[in-house]
Amino acid sequence: MTATDPGVGRIDFYPTHQHAGYKMRAGKPFPFGATLVPNGVNFSIYSSTATACTLVIFDKGALTPRAEIPFPPEFKLGDVYSMIVFDLDPETLEYGYRMDGPWQPEAGLRFDESKILMDPYARVIGGRDVWGVVPNWDNPFQHRSRLAFDDFDWEGDVPLQIPTEDLIVYETHVRGFTKDPSSGVHFPGTFAGLREKIPYLKQLGVNCIELMPIYEFDEFEHAHVDPDTGAVTHHNYWGYSTVGFFAPKAGYAATGALGMQVDELKTLVKELHRAGIEVVLDVVFNHTAEGDHRGPSISLRGLDNKTYYMLTPEGYYFNFSGTGNTLNCNHPVVRNMVLDCLRYWAAEYHIDGFRFDLASILGRASDGTPLSNPPLLEALAHDPILAKCKLIAEAWDAGGLYQVGSFPAYNRWAEWNGKFRDVTRRFLKGDEGTVAELATRLAGSPDMYSGRGPTASINFITAHDGFTLADMVSYNDKHNEANGENNGDGANDNNSWNGGVEGPTDDPEILALRGRQIRNAAVMLLTAQGVPMLMAGDELGRTQHGNNNTYCHDTPLNWIDWSLTEKNADLLRFFSHLLHFRHAHPVLRNRWHHSGYDYVGSGLPDLSWHGQQAWRPDWSPSSRTLAFMLDGKHARGGSEPDQTIYVAFNTSWDTQGFELPPLPGGERWHVFANTSMPSPEDICAPGEEWLLEEQAYVLLGPRSSVILVGKPTYLA
Repeated sequence: MTATDPGVGRIDFYPTHQHAGYKMRAGKPFPFGATLVPNGVNFSIYSSTATACTLVIFDKGALTPRAEIPFPPEFKLGDVYSMIVFDLDPETLEYGYRMDGPWQPEAGLRFDESKILMDPYARVIGGRDVWGVVPNWDNPFQHRSRLAFDDFDWEGDVPLQIPTEDLIVYETHVRGFTKDPSSGVHFPGTFAGLREKIPYLKQLGVNCIELMPIYEFDEFEHAHVDPDTGAVTHHNYWGYSTVGFFAPKAGYAATGALGMQVDELKTLVKELHRAGIEVVLDVVFNHTAEGDHRGPSISLRGLDNKTYYMLTPEGYYFNFSGTGNTLNCNHPVVRNMVLDCLRYWAAEYHIDGFRFDLASILGRASDGTPLSNPPLLEALAHDPILAKCKLIAEAWDAGGLYQVGSFPAYNRWAEWNGKFRDVTRRFLKGDEGTVAELATRLAGSPDMYSGRGPTASINFITAHDGFTLADMVSYNDKHNEANGENNGDGANDNNSWNGGVEGPTDDPEILALRGRQIRNAAVMLLTAQGVPMLMAGDELGRTQHGNNNTYCHDTPLNWIDWSLTEKNADLLRFFSHLLHFRHAHPVLRNRWHHSGYDYVGSGLPDLSWHGQQAWRPDWSPSSRTLAFMLDGKHARGGSEPDQTIYVAFNTSWDTQGFELPPLPGGERWHVFANTSMPSPEDICAPGEEWLLEEQAYVLLGPRSSVILVGKPTYLA
């Protein structure tokens, strides 16, 4: 008995058509993409304006197609072409589409039947299987759709669902984290290499890793080539230019050449979860690698250009992303694609959350107008599969739409708080007029997130886009000459300060000052209400030599130098103790804003502000001092009592005395951290704080900060 015997096999197996020896039948319109069905593969692709569609089948890696199978007209339902093709080998199959239709750019139609188009729903994409291997540019199908298999053993793993207020986020780049030979891993620059570093992440104390884009992208997009040697000198290193939304970057997998990137990434996620570390993906839905009208036709442009992209009345591309095109995210079809994509990553890869690059674009209408109630953002907020995922917006775009504090949140979205970054940097420099706003940001930005709580604020001082923390205290100006753009790229408003000398120096006083400034920044970030985010390597004093826009460098400029774990062991120790201190103290991690009142009868308000005089902060424009106290009895609304914590900052150039508020109940102040002290006296292990000799006041050296803990003396 065979599946093709009429009246014997299941109806699903029964072909109705043949073409060039291939047996087919009408397919299932949903799900989009290519999916395995009994004895065949179901292909489903959308286009509202094509006049015909042809499935193009390749053997893996072949330059010429094995077969081209037109979709019979009766296989189209609505705007969806779907077809089951029987007896294909999914292990060696690569596929694409030719779409026929008018070439009328002024009308938004850019059909070109000579192009072979990648499936936008492809779960695996070939063509860039090993990072940095120069592709065959004569290949007519550069990015090849492949099938994924649902055969991974998760061994009971589920997303961790760590409360947002308890997160410490660590932003990193898969390749840059372990590519440097100093990493000592077996598979540098890959998912497997990152997995080898999980013990380091645990020891550091992060519990959420945010991966810069891992969707398939082309590292050779806009590559610079040395005209004399032919060597590629600049790559698309960061990867903020998506080729395929559903497929992991093959070049990030040690097994990419074998097509095993799916399993390798899933293994990484599973092992991170076992270590108690969540995984957030940095996703890019604002534009694609197809660029403007001069760019390549990889997929969406040739499938249904005016559905997928925002177009001007003349048929050109709106460019709110700064990269050539803008995805038409609030079109219902595109909206569904984004939803399908994120559901897929949450369900298939157990991803815990998503950070959306230039997320304000996701709130624009087809003509670019900001929407008051963006359907995509609302749908993401209320999607049942994404219900427990963290949703984080970079709440601005390159078109000038800045929505920090006003992003349409639907009580679900958090935001990269750019205002936290800006004011902390300015206060650290010693700028005037910053104290009042600094206090607001340290309190979790209640001015912007009054109804959403501090967890709406992802606090950061540095990120991939800008100076490292070490460079922020070593350079006044950007130094991006290596990018080949005459130092014209990258931000100019860095709010950085070099301490007196631009760049490297041997001056011990300046080096000591920079070390304090790095530690002061860490204290601000880790004691503020909200969710702290660190950039990988800041805990090691990593430098990019003043380059604040290293998007194109696949070199040590972007790779973590692991020898710094020894060279700057004192700094790493400071960060690690500070991270674990935050974990140990729920009073630093409130879900809701403080009231400024004593509502548990402890004798202290939940949050109070101080200056050089207790209870009297100096809010004047010239003030460079600020202190705050968090009453432990009020931690988590009084539900999880903690110790009382006092934090003070002095960014003036003189030593300043701070009068300390007395503690009730016979408790006494103990020192956890003092950045004016040399290592190892600059910080204690959490729980090993030493008694402050003078309980009435504390001296803070120039540009330094202190963290005190109130506890009974017998616990010291």
